[in-house]
Amino acid sequence: MSLRLGDKAPNFHAKTSQGEIDFYTFLGDSWGVLFSHPGDYTPVCTTELGKTASLKEEFEKRNVKVIALSVDSVEQHAGWINDINETQDVEVTFPIIADESKEIAEAYDMIHPNASVNATIRSLFIIDPNKIVKLIISYPASTGRNFQEILRVIDSLQLTAYHSVATPADWKEGEDVVVLPAIKTEDIPAKFPKGFTEVKPYLRMTPQPNK
Repeated sequence: MSLRLGDKAPNFHAKTSQGEIDFYTFLGDSWGVLFSHPGDYTPVCTTELGKTASLKEEFEKRNVKVIALSVDSVEQHAGWINDINETQDVEVTFPIIADESKEIAEAYDMIHPNASVNATIRSLFIIDPNKIVKLIISYPASTGRNFQEILRVIDSLQLTAYHSVATPADWKEGEDVVVLPAIKTEDIPAKFPKGFTEVKPYLRMTPQPNK
């Protein structure tokens, strides 16, 4: 069966560019981003890993640990990292998993036979501190990821995990949010003292509560 939102993220042991890891131990109490690549020395992935490295501080301030995966070897990863650092003017400091057996790729349903029978598609998983899968995005090999969208989704997931709100279309950090339907309108003032706007009885907006 394929992995779905709300499922427990499978744990695994793996060789990486930074040594052997236990995935759960690596994550600890942090949020996690696990993302796969069709292979080393591929052009779009080179730019993606470079972009990830350049956003190191953005991930750190959100308490997010990043880890990449491809089905190539640790030795190949080392050479590729040198290329990424050189061409993207960054320093890759996060681990890249060497999933030569494809066991992790299969556990996370990263190989889609209609796209490629032997290479992972661009799958991305956001995993919360309880090791629950909170988001899955799959990209074709030809389309690079939008990392600003990934950061935006992390902001939304972290906000909505701790407050009784949802985020509307195109929401960004600092903007108004939606009060959950389960909260009665008469109970909103006590729970959201910054005030609220009732657009419709089912659509109540309030300023971001943790700002």
